[in-house]
Amino acid sequence: MRNDATTRPASFSTRAIHFGYEPMDNEGALTPPLHLTSTFAFETAEAGGEIFAGERPGYIYSRISNPTLDLLERRVASLEGAEAALATASGMGAITSTLWTLVSPGDEIIVDKTLYGCTFAFLRHGLAKFGITITHVDLTDAANLAAAISQKTRIVYFETPANPNMRLVDIEATAKIARAAGAVTIVDNTYATPLLTRPIELGADIVVHSATKYLGGHGDLVAGIVAGSTEMIATIRTTGMKDMTGAIMAPFNAMLVLRGLKTLKLRMDRHSESALHVASVLERHPAVAQVFYPGLKSFPQHDLARRQMSAFGGMIAFELKGGYAVGCAMMNRLELIRRAVSLGDAETLVQHPASMTHSTYTREEREEHGISEGLVRLSVGLEDCDDILADILQALPGSAAIAA
Repeated sequence: MRNDATTRPASFSTRAIHFGYEPMDNEGALTPPLHLTSTFAFETAEAGGEIFAGERPGYIYSRISNPTLDLLERRVASLEGAEAALATASGMGAITSTLWTLVSPGDEIIVDKTLYGCTFAFLRHGLAKFGITITHVDLTDAANLAAAISQKTRIVYFETPANPNMRLVDIEATAKIARAAGAVTIVDNTYATPLLTRPIELGADIVVHSATKYLGGHGDLVAGIVAGSTEMIATIRTTGMKDMTGAIMAPFNAMLVLRGLKTLKLRMDRHSESALHVASVLERHPAVAQVFYPGLKSFPQHDLARRQMSAFGGMIAFELKGGYAVGCAMMNRLELIRRAVSLGDAETLVQHPASMTHSTYTREEREEHGISEGLVRLSVGLEDCDDILADILQALPGSAAIAA
């Protein structure tokens, strides 16, 4: 995408489609080439040595970098407002490669009360075995972080919105406290995507994504992304990813994520619009005890959501009166909506966190960390919103009586 100095900055959607690629530099191919190669030839032995030494640019081996991945990384970095990015094999590959790079025995990681189940397991049952202290703090109030942070704190890590209960963290306030203490702020931006929230612009140091979700958008790949400063990403690439996890994204998956980015704004606009409507209807239904969605005025952190999100995304959590048994029966009555984990797909998906995505917590841990046994998580898809609502309403208890 070539612009002269007088051209206004390209919009999000334009960069998501064009950034970093010029067809006329690639035989006129409108779609970027897919580089299916494990290794790369060097013009001379001396050139190979210089590339290995970092004295000249070039590709060595696809576990380190690849032209297809390189384009995806530069494009996501542009969308996140970051200097650089790294593509990984999964969202957990992004998280583990980053954390293994940045911590050493004796360090502390402060994390929010609520985390995705596999992230929770990696921290509590993985890193903790190697002398890393994992401290859970309620980060919905920045004062709690200020009271807990210490010289041992290397990282402050959180999701916003959090999976699965939608709680938010004030990124700007949290990052300011972390930076003053010399800690790195890492934000999982999977739920919001760079369209709705850009944590780095709010002061965060690193952003991680499960690109499996909204960035890919079609439920046909598994992938992850890390974005941050050029120096930080280079270190994570050569240490955490290359040497410690080997969690490199396949070039074919990078091509699919590049395809997904082209429609990211269109999809997120639709996801957000439909989810707000569904959440509003659920909130008024007599069978529903509580709805957690940042776009609702009743959401406790609605004002914060308005400050740091441009829209409110496609994820809803809710509780039915009667708890798990009633929620399970409702999920089993759904016909259009699929019972499946993951999120961000074109299809609307529903799941029960306590027995599925967050079953890595014990029952007592879920209670402590704000994940109730009856919570239902809904990923609102791209179907006609009236069809989504019709399926939910026919499945909710008491709907037949209301219709009569």
